[in-house]
Amino acid sequence: MQGSTRIEGSVALVTGSNRGIGLAITEALLDRGAAKVYAAARDVRTLEGLRRRHGSRVVALELDVTDGGQVAEAARRAVDVDLLFNNAGAFEPTALTDERIVEVARREMEVNYFGALRMLRGFADTLVRRGGVLVNVGSVAGLSNVPLQPTYSASKAAQHSLTQAARALLAADGVTVHGVYPGPTDTEMTRDLPPGFEKAQPEQVAKGILDGVEAGEEYVFPDPFAAGIGGQFHSSPRGLEQQLAALVAPPE
Repeated sequence: MQGSTRIEGSVALVTGSNRGIGLAITEALLDRGAAKVYAAARDVRTLEGLRRRHGSRVVALELDVTDGGQVAEAARRAVDVDLLFNNAGAFEPTALTDERIVEVARREMEVNYFGALRMLRGFADTLVRRGGVLVNVGSVAGLSNVPLQPTYSASKAAQHSLTQAARALLAADGVTVHGVYPGPTDTEMTRDLPPGFEKAQPEQVAKGILDGVEAGEEYVFPDPFAAGIGGQFHSSPRGLEQQLAALVAPPE
């Protein structure tokens, strides 16, 4: 457990804030009294609704986390960030034997791992100077591979490893680091999940994330499915692997 974080009056930046969990996080931050949120997306036109609803408390940023130049420009503009939410993510449903699998894996890794790494590098000085907070929005799939999502799981596992390193390396500089591990969430990214996956609503997940950040939790499991996976992960990583492998086990 880390020290608690006060959201009211803070300045936050959320990547991928135009839809899904990122949009819900942005709205929840503003509802809890954040003074300003830099809402980042590849296409700033998709942020117009946020700007109309919240006025000058929302600052739209054009930001593709796979573009080092755009990340550097965002870091030059947003020098007052207290809370950085690495939320932008990529997922392409692809069979492990698909001939496109390597290209898909590279695209997912470019956003989910290298994107988070670029943002960390770009904003590290700001977070250190302000005693800030880093929140990496990962997935339960990053704790143990979900065989139906093999390369996505691998990219989120890499992000999880980065979160662990950042927590250890930045602690002495006063930066708090949270890893967030949602379960399936009802967003565009999960529309092709097979039946049987109960999906949380983005607003529910956002509330769980901010509750965990404010409470100082290092591992945040923001929905009931995630909480169940988290308990299994902490008690028996091998048992969790077997549980997830059973999702694709052939019928007896």
